[in-house]
Amino acid sequence: MVKLAYAISKVVVDEFGQQEFLRRLSDPLWFQAFGCILGFDWHSSGVTTVVTGVLKQALNEDVHSISIAGGKGKKSTETKNDIPKLAEKHYNLSSSKIDNLLYASRMAAKIDNAALQDGYSLYLKSFISEPHAGIISKSKSPDTLNMTSIDSAENQKICVELARGDINNLKSSVYKITETYTRDKRNTLDKWITADTSDNDYKMKVPLTEHYWMPRRLNWDLFRKIYDIQPQNYEQLVSIPGVGPSAIRALSLIGEIIFGAKASWQNPVKYNFAHGGKDGVPFPIARKIYDKSISYLTSAIEGAEIERQERIQALKILGDYSARMFNRDGTQDII
Repeated sequence: MVKLAYAISKVVVDEFGQQEFLRRLSDPLWFQAFGCILGFDWHSSGVTTVVTGVLKQALNEDVHSISIAGGKGKKSTETKNDIPKLAEKHYNLSSSKIDNLLYASRMAAKIDNAALQDGYSLYLKSFISEPHAGIISKSKSPDTLNMTSIDSAENQKICVELARGDINNLKSSVYKITETYTRDKRNTLDKWITADTSDNDYKMKVPLTEHYWMPRRLNWDLFRKIYDIQPQNYEQLVSIPGVGPSAIRALSLIGEIIFGAKASWQNPVKYNFAHGGKDGVPFPIARKIYDKSISYLTSAIEGAEIERQERIQALKILGDYSARMFNRDGTQDII
């Protein structure tokens, strides 16, 4: 895997440059195909961490001019130490550029863990305005608070105003909403619009509105700290240490319920796996995008500095992957 990753990466960087290679890695469809070439089946779990781990070993600063910091699990905390070491050793970057890289690393993780509340904590443009190149998931939940959506822009502004304002007013708003929920559990947002659905003998109530809930505990010392800092925009607010899912959710809730600034609840997943479906469920995959990625990788393999047998094997894996994605008549197979 390391040898093949080294060779393919070299061809891509030589032909198209480092920026294009990084852009391709951020595309979940291209990344999935790349992982399959390196030895993964299409549905293997852990493909993100293992492939990036392989790249960390395969990429050579003198050859690719790219370095990878951090890693999986506990190694993810080493990112803040790896970046300065790599930047000074191989790239002669200024302290301001190193600080920008550290900030970008920290914000990328915070945005995915706090500003996008879809139940997935990820390790890995504008940080707060639709920053994801694409998201692939096995499911697409209908109740995802997405503060990175452009549709949340007005709610973002209200959140900043609330955080910069009198903390007693903020407390009053929180308690007002919380007391309403406590006094009458039926008087929640979920009860306003619901519909009965049935699946054989199982019946359930399905809310058709947002699934807002006020966090049970809020760190008021944190909100005092935010008030002292007086963030000028939503990115500055989110970047403050300690601002996590609870603070973001509470501010967003107040902004919508009391001030009418609606936040987005559209899950940003662009592609998700529909096991065994040939009818395009939940919707057809973008065939042209896959064809382009496969063609791109085919060229990279053919130009790679690897033995003929390894090249043939890599092309065979890519061909099998392409065949599994679609039937010969172009209908969708496993995705």
